[in-house]
Amino acid sequence: MNLTDILAQAGGLQSVARDLGISEEQAASGAEALLPAIMGGMKKQAQAQPAGLAGLGGLLGQLGGGGLFDQVLSPQPTDPSQGNAVLGQIFGSKDVSRTVADNAASQSGLDSGLLRKMLPLLAMLVTGYMAKQAGGAGQAPEGSGSGGLGGLVGSLGGLFGGGGAGTPGAGGAMGALGGLGAMLDANGDGNALDDILRMAGKTSR
Repeated sequence: MNLTDILAQAGGLQSVARDLGISEEQAASGAEALLPAIMGGMKKQAQAQPAGLAGLGGLLGQLGGGGLFDQVLSPQPTDPSQGNAVLGQIFGSKDVSRTVADNAASQSGLDSGLLRKMLPLLAMLVTGYMAKQAGGAGQAPEGSGSGGLGGLVGSLGGLFGGGGAGTPGAGGAMGALGGLGAMLDANGDGNALDDILRMAGKTSR
């Protein structure tokens, strides 16, 4: 089961569709195109943390934790401001967000303006889901792991082909991230998000 399926089962994509006035099919198509970029940004954040995934878990809490997931699922219209804060953290530039949306538009056939509105909502769902996996806030969504760092590592490994990384040690963490990176790295250079950054002209190399 991929992340789009998990978010759909949890009601996340239904909530996104409601907020944006689109069909659930359109929300799923947009999510399929946008989620790899979001997860690529999360991977980069994990690599940038001195404690790896443990540091990422703390960062997820600072960004709003599991409450972000619940905000999107709330029947009230979702305030995207915290989602934009997440995007600012993982992408570092509105130019990158625009490029991600434009690239997703070419893949999905959806309007890039709509996808720009969808990005912060998906960022909130992903951040909240991962925070719940890490035991950062509240109870994890049904069907998720046991919580804690091991839950987060296992979640990443299971979602992105890293296998059963059952232990929270550095090897398990990097194994999960390695599987994610292999899925997201478009040009095979070992760096997932740089493919997106390069399109926006933000890579210093």
